[in-house]
Amino acid sequence: MNRPKALLPTTLPQPHRALGLAVLLVVLLLLGLFSYRLSEHFGIERMRDAASHQLDILASAIDSEVTRHASIPSAVELNPDILTLLRAPAEEQDVHQAAANHFLQKLNDHLGGPAIFVLDTSGRVVASSDWIFSDNLLGADLSYMPFFRNAVQGTPARHYAVDSVRQEPGYYFALPVRDEKQDWRVIGVAVVKSGLHELERRWLAQEAPALIVDSNDVVLLASPPEWRYATLQPKEHAALDQIGRQQFAGHPLGELSLDIDLSGAGDGVLVRLPKHLRGDLQGVKGERQYLALSRNLPGTAWRIVVFSDLRPVGVQAATHAALSVAAFGCLLLGVLYARQRRRLARGREEARALLERANQELERKVEERTADLSDAVAGLQREVGERQRAEQILRAAQDELVQAAKLAVLGQMATGITHELSQPLGAIRALAANAVEFMRRGDMATTEKNMAIVEQLIEQMGNIIGQLKTFARKSPAVNSAVDVAQAVDGALFLFDARLRREGVTVDRNLASGAWIAWCDRNRLQQVLVNLIGNALDAMQGEAVRRLSFSVDRASSGQLALAVADSGFGFTEEALTRLFEPFFTTKQPGEGLGLGLTISRDILRDFGGDLLAGPAPGGGARFVVLLPPFTGEDQEKPS
Repeated sequence: MNRPKALLPTTLPQPHRALGLAVLLVVLLLLGLFSYRLSEHFGIERMRDAASHQLDILASAIDSEVTRHASIPSAVELNPDILTLLRAPAEEQDVHQAAANHFLQKLNDHLGGPAIFVLDTSGRVVASSDWIFSDNLLGADLSYMPFFRNAVQGTPARHYAVDSVRQEPGYYFALPVRDEKQDWRVIGVAVVKSGLHELERRWLAQEAPALIVDSNDVVLLASPPEWRYATLQPKEHAALDQIGRQQFAGHPLGELSLDIDLSGAGDGVLVRLPKHLRGDLQGVKGERQYLALSRNLPGTAWRIVVFSDLRPVGVQAATHAALSVAAFGCLLLGVLYARQRRRLARGREEARALLERANQELERKVEERTADLSDAVAGLQREVGERQRAEQILRAAQDELVQAAKLAVLGQMATGITHELSQPLGAIRALAANAVEFMRRGDMATTEKNMAIVEQLIEQMGNIIGQLKTFARKSPAVNSAVDVAQAVDGALFLFDARLRREGVTVDRNLASGAWIAWCDRNRLQQVLVNLIGNALDAMQGEAVRRLSFSVDRASSGQLALAVADSGFGFTEEALTRLFEPFFTTKQPGEGLGLGLTISRDILRDFGGDLLAGPAPGGGARFVVLLPPFTGEDQEKPS
């Protein structure tokens, strides 16, 4: 057998050498650019996480500072002195005004700070906690305030405004005062003004630029303070003048426009401050890019916006790019040196290695075939055992995932549940205090009436907590006869506060006892809670919010429970990927994309299924297929 000729080192021709050098330079440039972009991406992500944490802290501070006095108007509404004042004719109100003023002053002194006052139906302040001061609100006409116009029509209202007497900004909570002796007609408005001094002090301490913006894109608080009452985008003077008269006591708005587009700032957006704003920030020279991240505040129409300087990210990315290019150059030189040495030795060894490799290849193939047969037998045995273990683990994991999903739903509803419980608690506190006073006076009839109301509120709170305990209980899936209407009612009960708060109309075309399914009630309710929560999220921002339920008999004989909403519906891509794990149409941080997947698996365990499609007239429609109760098992519907 002839030995092949040894490979000898060769030198590239001059044109090829120039081409190779050009290719190498291009590779180095691309590597540097890739490293820069990669480092910049991770740097921005870290900055976005830090800004998001800062937003969480600011949002918590603002929520505790602004909304802590929200339940005070409920106590004012129940006071007999206030009701007597509002029932009296205008010419007799001076007689009853002193008692109402003293009550509001005591309540204000006990709570430590907020201004509390009462308006009649014309918008005139008839009682106020600051009556002892010379610049009090008594007699002031606040009928132009939006919160009064909403409250006098019977709707509780809240918003930011500046009063025209003291020129102080605050957050107002207004509640209509109804008279039970006049068929619950609105006879006045109870208002509490929450001061923002502590919030302003904290806000001005922010080092990075930060804003609080209202629903009209007007800056309420800003760091730097020069941006206060500026607008995000230029607006018409007529509209700004109207807003200024209604909410800002005539303060000029929009004299400064930030010219910043914050569309998509909920996930973070890159912006450049206009040249006319850079002088407001200390140390800003030349154009500088910022990461703007915004967060909507629950319970208000405000947005918090934080700007993070991206200059450190760019410096770090440039450093990483330079280091990666240098490291690649060193690696390339080492490879070329090693390759040159190997080329000399490879030519001498190649011929001898050819014959050895052929012999070794033949032996290796024989050994591999023998080993493959042995491994195949052992692999089949292992696979059977692994499949059995996997089925057990999968079943346990699914149960844990269902329980985790239920607890996640309860976590999302924590704010609404807290609100539902805080209102009765506030009312119970006021009624109990009034009952003590009436007992001291010997007015046992009024005391008994107050205690009856307290009993009703406690029963209401007990119903809420009982439903939550039933829903959150972890229990194995046990099929039984389930009344579909009762399961729907139980799921809707958990969203009662949110449905009323968001003004959602519920069409429940179900008759109790008409449709009985054979499934586990608790897990069916988990599926319905997930579908209702998704529907409410999809209808946010929509003019018409309607949620409908209906049941029919499917062609397969199963019960078909349809849940339809008037939200934005599905895109074609979303509809094809709807039941894929971790696929979601919600914003990052608002969902894991597992709810529909878990729901479908739960229903399939019952022998049912979950289908999705567009709803007639727009929106989304989900169909829950359930096996019917045949009557062979004589359990009562649960």
